[in-house]
Amino acid sequence: MIRTFSVHNIRTQQELTGRLWEFSPCQGELVGKRYQVATPSCWESYPDFTGYRGEGIYKTTFHAGGNIRLEFKGVSHTATVYLDGKEIVSHYNAYTIFSTVVKEVEEGNHVLEIKADNRFSEASALHIPNDYMAYGGVSRPVVLEQISNVYIQWIHVTPSYKDSSWNAKIELKLENIDEFADTFDARVKVAGKEVVWNAIKIDGQAEMVLEGEINFTDVKTWTMEEPELYYVTATIEKDGDVIDDYIDRFGFREVGIEGKNILLNGRSIRLKGVCRHEDHPQFACALPYSAMAADLDIIKHLGANSVRTSHYPNDEIFLDLCDEQGILIWEENHARGLSLEDMKNPNFEPQAEQVIREMIPLHYNHPSIYIWGILNECASDSEYGKECYEKQLTLIKELDTSRPHSFASCKFKTDLCFGLPDVVSYNIYPLWYHDTKVEEYLDDLYQWVQNETDGVGKPFLITEIGAGGLYGYRNAYKSKWTEEYQAEALEKQMTAVLNYADCCGIYIWQFCDIRISDEWFGGRPRTMNNKGIVDEYRRRKLSYDVVKQIFESYGNYM
Repeated sequence: MIRTFSVHNIRTQQELTGRLWEFSPCQGELVGKRYQVATPSCWESYPDFTGYRGEGIYKTTFHAGGNIRLEFKGVSHTATVYLDGKEIVSHYNAYTIFSTVVKEVEEGNHVLEIKADNRFSEASALHIPNDYMAYGGVSRPVVLEQISNVYIQWIHVTPSYKDSSWNAKIELKLENIDEFADTFDARVKVAGKEVVWNAIKIDGQAEMVLEGEINFTDVKTWTMEEPELYYVTATIEKDGDVIDDYIDRFGFREVGIEGKNILLNGRSIRLKGVCRHEDHPQFACALPYSAMAADLDIIKHLGANSVRTSHYPNDEIFLDLCDEQGILIWEENHARGLSLEDMKNPNFEPQAEQVIREMIPLHYNHPSIYIWGILNECASDSEYGKECYEKQLTLIKELDTSRPHSFASCKFKTDLCFGLPDVVSYNIYPLWYHDTKVEEYLDDLYQWVQNETDGVGKPFLITEIGAGGLYGYRNAYKSKWTEEYQAEALEKQMTAVLNYADCCGIYIWQFCDIRISDEWFGGRPRTMNNKGIVDEYRRRKLSYDVVKQIFESYGNYM
């Protein structure tokens, strides 16, 4: 499954995953042995490879000819791709999409091989032993397309509301892969209206962005309660024939900041969220559509209205589902808990910025995404770290001015970076890592932000809070790690945060228990992060009903 809707009617597109591929490990006792495996998948879900860290080769065949484009939605975490034995592209990071174009492929059957590598090394600054699992495999779909010399890379729609009507700014990015210049017409249709560009010339081996605007007076607004979606269809025409198309979805909605409030369509929103990793005991990080939909069913049943994609860009299909169901998304680039030393790795900054460059353009139209985040709990208490935060937040604004940005800090009264983001966000764990009363800790922290930092007057969010609870572990004295303690702690934490007048909302850490890296087990029982409201099998803990009762007692707006 590529998306929850068709993105092309003219361009030929075929998913190459969703079927059996051949898998062979490159290291270990089973090196060279061949397996038939379903894709997308992670090799940790294969019986012989539950703890394998190394390289593995995925192999399939397909029939095609002419200009082809191969798109890889996610390979964990380093990928080298070969077509008929020749390397055609390589990529770092499990959670972002990459693609390549191969020109003038001979008509016939071809062999596609993907070498995936989930090993840790100095070359990998973002995938490190961590409080979540770095899996290996072809974890998201692989797509084959046959394209013309001039084709559409993406379309962006930026809605804005003024004088009782909606305006849509249209940006259409095109590429010419031929050596010679070409001339064509382009057209974009939205909600019964269109913008047309005639006799557009594009140089050979060049890219260009076309811009236009359309005004609407009779469209419906995308809201949490009624998430109305519209299709935008772009086409390229030459000599009267349509040679390429691109279809995406968006919603007429506007996100803004007004003083200490985050606004959706002019209304101050209250975030009632959970942090969610892409993790499942059966599928690892390669959750199928039904598992994603089931997670969202649970999240909605809890009364939540938002998900934080901890700690990386999420699968497009999950974002599609959130668009369709009015769930607000905090999406962030990939980094969690990196020390100053980690951030000084020469690969860190270019790899972190590359995630942003790959995340925003392809996720731009999702109305569910209301904010971009970066660098969870990294070295924002250092001058060097501050330089990195500034570069990445600046890059976000270069790519998207329509949404606010933020980062989640855990630096208690030492953070140096709150002058940089639009929203100040903190991860706090009173009643878990220390026994301070939640109300006192929260107010002390907030007053420090207002009185001693450049974050004064900005919206304020709690982006992590919670306590550990082992499913089935209960006792009469409610000790830590029991379901009873977790439920009581969350009740106090949530009540204090949601009742704090200057706080825009809360994200509970976390939705479900998750596997963590064996190399980073810390003090985690079961080699799991056990702070989920449900366990890894999505079984409810005692805290579930507590969270549901509290979330349902607060509305979506302040």
